[in-house]
Amino acid sequence: MTVGYHKVKAGKPYACQQGQQAHFMTTALVLSGGGARAAYQVGVLKAVSEILPETAYSPFPIICGTSAGAINTLALAGRRGSFAQRILAVEKIWRSLRAEDVYCSSFFRVAANTMKLGTSLVFSGLGIAQPQSLLDNSPLRRLLARVVNFRDIDEAIASNYLKAVAITAMSYNTGQSITFFQGDHDNWRRARRLGVRTGLTLDHLMASAAIPTMFPPVRIGDGYFGDGAVRQLKPLSPAIRLGAERLFIVGVSDNPVRGHVAEEPCHAPSVAQTMGHLLNSAFIDTIESDLETLRAINRLYDSICATNVQDPAIADIKKIDYVSITPSVAINDVAAQYFCALPRSMRLFLRMTGATGGTGGASAVSYLMFEQGFCCELIDMGYQDALRQQQEIQRFFSLSEEVAPAEERGIATSVTAAHST
Repeated sequence: MTVGYHKVKAGKPYACQQGQQAHFMTTALVLSGGGARAAYQVGVLKAVSEILPETAYSPFPIICGTSAGAINTLALAGRRGSFAQRILAVEKIWRSLRAEDVYCSSFFRVAANTMKLGTSLVFSGLGIAQPQSLLDNSPLRRLLARVVNFRDIDEAIASNYLKAVAITAMSYNTGQSITFFQGDHDNWRRARRLGVRTGLTLDHLMASAAIPTMFPPVRIGDGYFGDGAVRQLKPLSPAIRLGAERLFIVGVSDNPVRGHVAEEPCHAPSVAQTMGHLLNSAFIDTIESDLETLRAINRLYDSICATNVQDPAIADIKKIDYVSITPSVAINDVAAQYFCALPRSMRLFLRMTGATGGTGGASAVSYLMFEQGFCCELIDMGYQDALRQQQEIQRFFSLSEEVAPAEERGIATSVTAAHST
């Protein structure tokens, strides 16, 4: 069925040079996790939609996401229209988002959940019948049920509009990282991670975004699953396993551009500061580490090509072209400015755990800051960061000689030198 989609034909899918069709069909979008930080990704993709020509109906036939990145993944894949139209629709959702759209924020509910969670640590049987968590994210389930049409994903793949869509969750039963995907590809098994072909559902999406202890685990089949970033040691792997040879990566860490990080005042770490580091290790550190590995493999490939070595043992090594865009401003600092925008119950709880700028807990706050001001600022930041890398984005899509600069197309920006890949 192809109703609502432009079927991809043998011709050029967007304004590109002859022979770029193969490159197009192996281009993947990789969206990392990060709770409310994922609003940044929407701004980046909005800029991409404006940099690309209007004929770029489907610039990313492979889309992979984890945690909140999985929400953006399926919000894009499970929606009809051009790439630009879908981005605008997702942006509208993020710009109007409030904490109560994601989790129940009443003081009574948060206090009750906190008591249940604490009691379950002593009486383990309490959490067996019904999973316990600090927050009730049933509002998020209702929101996603309205904005994601899973039938549209089926139609998009059947019409060759999409090649594959994947989201990753963590199995509480086995501790493995499970990538659930739709597309014409075989299952795979690697160390501590699996790829499982299946029809994606709302349960898969809720599981991928279920931050441990914050949100309840989700039962899928005979097992329980939680946030996919927790055990995802190779966040770039699913896209490559699905056939990607070019990666467009949108992260939520400002570490690559910060350089030296000033040490915070010496004091015992608060609970929130500890949680912030644990969350960072899951949502941020792994993708940065995987990018370092990718750069090393690319350098090895270039070295092999330069020496013309013919060795069957390394015949499967290939170079992966990529663009990586990350925040230019420390998101923790932005989150600290909007602390008072959180619901009163959450502010009280976070203060009790030490989640204030003075105690280094702003990182934990940033993952739960589903508030308009914070999300809008991240969207705007992502938009400007992507425009600053316009030349690199044009190179990635082979558009440098065919698309007018952004400022000539009504996009107000100052383009600077792009990061070298």
